[in-house]
Amino acid sequence: MVSDVAHWWRHCNQPAGTVAVMTSAPPRDERARHWVPGFPLDLGTPLRPLRRGGQDPAFRQDDHGVWLTANTPGGPGTLRLRVAAGAVHATAWGAGAECLVDGVPELLGAQDDDRDFQAHHPLIAEVRRSRPGLRLGATGRVWDALLAAVLEQKVTGQEARQSWRELARRFGVPAPGPAPAGMFVPPTPTAVLGIQDWEWHRAGVDSARRRAIIAAAQVAGRLERAAELRGVEGRLLLRKVPGIGVWTAAEVAQRAWGDPDAVSVGDFHIPALVGYALSGRKTDDRGMLDLLAPYAPHRQRVVRYIEISGFRKPRFGPRLSVKDYRLL
Repeated sequence: MVSDVAHWWRHCNQPAGTVAVMTSAPPRDERARHWVPGFPLDLGTPLRPLRRGGQDPAFRQDDHGVWLTANTPGGPGTLRLRVAAGAVHATAWGAGAECLVDGVPELLGAQDDDRDFQAHHPLIAEVRRSRPGLRLGATGRVWDALLAAVLEQKVTGQEARQSWRELARRFGVPAPGPAPAGMFVPPTPTAVLGIQDWEWHRAGVDSARRRAIIAAAQVAGRLERAAELRGVEGRLLLRKVPGIGVWTAAEVAQRAWGDPDAVSVGDFHIPALVGYALSGRKTDDRGMLDLLAPYAPHRQRVVRYIEISGFRKPRFGPRLSVKDYRLL
């Protein structure tokens, strides 16, 4: 099974067995492109789902633009995006630089097609009118999104973000190029398979999530095909891995191929948010799916419209408490 991981990295002539010890790429590994989108673009909207909290080591925003790090078939890379005079200026560094700049249009939603979308609710119609730049972006890559999604299973956002930061800083590689200080590329499947039990414990990752991540890392090469299959088929492929359920597969699909219909069933917050926004009352997963049914195959697009609308559901009761698995 480990050979399957190696196959993924050798896809772009990456030497097998060296992924976990790679260092930052030299400055000469730089690529750039300018791209003019043929649609209104709000740069932050397609990129927002990729950010894992304000201290995400794989995502930063500063005066120079938006910075992202990623694992690609060519290797690790850093991508910087800026918008000026209606054009997107992309620069990438590292072994994965070419893959990253080639994927900029899809990352920012160039393949997203909402021409058959119909707004059945005044809130959705208003957001669609006022925010025409909403696009569902696609990274084209499964592994980074899958690792982050599994870490977010059944824990608070604070816990998941802390584990994400810990794993990236200790088992990822420093971001190639002139990235902001403290940026790292998330750990590769090979690096994950080398993490010891006590190190998972230190990162606050319980045994169930640990097993799911390891199982996914062992077949990482095959899972990348989900981004080619897309839709229901892609999600079903992901769910063949023990520990990857409907919620996790949807979270990956939303990011890896910009799936407009992949709803995060089982989410702690989304059913109530959708319920209050579309019906004025709290709903469970079943009620949420009933409300979203008229929008298929754009149900996730509706969730995104609600999220960017500024709508807030009423807050009742205490928040989930943070559980420190490192003390167990």
